[in-house]
Amino acid sequence: MRKNYPQLFVIAFLLLTNTIWAQQTITVQVNKPGVPIQPNMWGIFFEDINMAADGGIYAELVKNRSFEFNQPLMGWSEKKQGKVQGSILVINRGEQKANNPRFLRVTVNNTNVSYGIVNEGFRGMGVKQDSGYDFSILASVHDKSNITLHVDLVDAKGNKIGSTTVSPTGAAWKKYSAHFTATATEAKAQLVVWFDGTGVIDIDMVSLFPSATWKNRPGGLRADLVQLLADLKPGFIRFPGGCIVEGRELASRYQWKKTVGNVDDRKLIVNRWNTEFSYRSTPDYFQSYGLGFYEYFQLAEDIGASPLPILNCGMACQFNTAEVVPTDQLDPYIQDALDLIEFANGTTSTKWGGLRAAMGHPARFNLKMMGVGNEQWGPQYVERYKIFTAAIKAKYPNIKLVNSVGPFSSGDMFNFLNDTLRKMHADLLDEHYYAPPDWFLKNAKRYDNYDRNGPKIFAGEYAAHTHLTDSAVLKNNWQSALAEAAFMTGLERNADVVSMASYAPLFANVDAWQWAPDLIWFNSLEAYGSPNYYVQKLYSNNKGTNTVPVTINNAVIEGQDSLYASACVDSKTKELIIKIVNTSGLGKTHTVSLDGITGAAATASITVLQDDNLRNVNSFGNKTNISPREESIGIADGKIRAILKPYSFTIIKVKM
Repeated sequence: MRKNYPQLFVIAFLLLTNTIWAQQTITVQVNKPGVPIQPNMWGIFFEDINMAADGGIYAELVKNRSFEFNQPLMGWSEKKQGKVQGSILVINRGEQKANNPRFLRVTVNNTNVSYGIVNEGFRGMGVKQDSGYDFSILASVHDKSNITLHVDLVDAKGNKIGSTTVSPTGAAWKKYSAHFTATATEAKAQLVVWFDGTGVIDIDMVSLFPSATWKNRPGGLRADLVQLLADLKPGFIRFPGGCIVEGRELASRYQWKKTVGNVDDRKLIVNRWNTEFSYRSTPDYFQSYGLGFYEYFQLAEDIGASPLPILNCGMACQFNTAEVVPTDQLDPYIQDALDLIEFANGTTSTKWGGLRAAMGHPARFNLKMMGVGNEQWGPQYVERYKIFTAAIKAKYPNIKLVNSVGPFSSGDMFNFLNDTLRKMHADLLDEHYYAPPDWFLKNAKRYDNYDRNGPKIFAGEYAAHTHLTDSAVLKNNWQSALAEAAFMTGLERNADVVSMASYAPLFANVDAWQWAPDLIWFNSLEAYGSPNYYVQKLYSNNKGTNTVPVTINNAVIEGQDSLYASACVDSKTKELIIKIVNTSGLGKTHTVSLDGITGAAATASITVLQDDNLRNVNSFGNKTNISPREESIGIADGKIRAILKPYSFTIIKVKM
């Protein structure tokens, strides 16, 4: 038999190398607490992309409820049975009701409930058996008309799974409501409104919400999606984006004042992601603004997160039209920023603070920071940044401003803004990076040599993309999540430079997404967190208050033996928290020496996020396929024998 000596040598070398590394001690200097970790270090980034708002976290089930889409009857269809007399007509009131000009005029002449209209919902309506649903409609009944509305929920086969009736009266526009319970679970339900009687009726704002919204607020948010956010315990929530802040052109930019006040007075506009990607065209994607700035602030308060609104700075998306407002015409944009601070923090006696109170929240929202522009670049951004900063700081000097350094993590655009804004002593620089997993591994040391006295860093958008050319295979797999976990050790270790960080995008509707990968995937009935979600959760739930050094041979652990590590202490819970990422397919065993711990408990807790296959994912069929597992681990003489599984993210917590 031919002997393969070179192969045997390689195997022996690898075994020896692993043995040598196994003898290396990971030292955690608990007695040397370092820089503070900001309480809002790990947060979330919300943008209305992938039908994250309408059709997503905003729980409205009716699509195009006010007939304001570019095609007024998109999502709607007529339904007739037998020889019936009925018709619909779209009426436009124009300036009489400028923000919501259209309504539907229905003419009927029947007494057997045989003419109606059907709404398909957002890729179907998710309806759950024994759950309550709240129907409402604005209606005006013409003289000598007598019409009753029979409201049905039907399943994909047309079978009735819930019903109620509404009897509008009078010519004045009024809101009519009814409640009913569904008798079956259906992912693709539809709403049918039958018109029984004779005459003419005008209708608008046809709406259906589950009764069990987040905190049971009428017309509120989808509870399961908000719960996934609350479970992250985020330090902040950035809203409303993202590129929708800019708009494809300035006319379609996000204007916060149009998203507050009565819901039926908020002006719907097309969502910029409607036609952004030809391979994922979504012609029925609009923004109703039922989820507006008031609701964003309320959501932040609900989940214990600091609000971080981002405002347009007079620039449209530079990847699209690149429109800008002349600097001598920026006053309305700047006033929007000043008025937003008043809306969030002003007393009830002020104009915008009074509106906040009228909407149900007299207490202040305690806004402390704001973004000027989203992902702008170039001298034109600097011009506008200077003007915005001067105006905002003059009136509200304590508001911290987040500033763009462009869409890329390096290159001429980045270097220009990074150098310029640092010289101007900007508060926070918003860095974005969408890159292959290997980039994240190589950049775990990105902030090691940043200026400790310069502007703080907001890692505002990041995600590891396993493929950069084929969107069909952009999966939230374990490889991407593991690379992000390794990179985040560098963010935590450099907490004196990096103040905040958030993965992006946050949500994706599996039936209507434009961008992938995403943190949380959902359909009309269910949702699940990706492996990346659990990485974010483990960091945000194990934040700590101060960093502590964790080293091998007196060097920070940034890839040695495929390991990445950071450590911190929590002065509130009196815990040491060690995070170790093993990016190798080989298991590792290391001694972890806890320098400075006295009287430590005999055991510590250990949480492991791990999978042997880097391509594995979570799914609706197995939502927790890759999710944390908790174990116990022993401590002897201030030392821990840490067995680090292949491709794993391990958190060790020790009571001090």
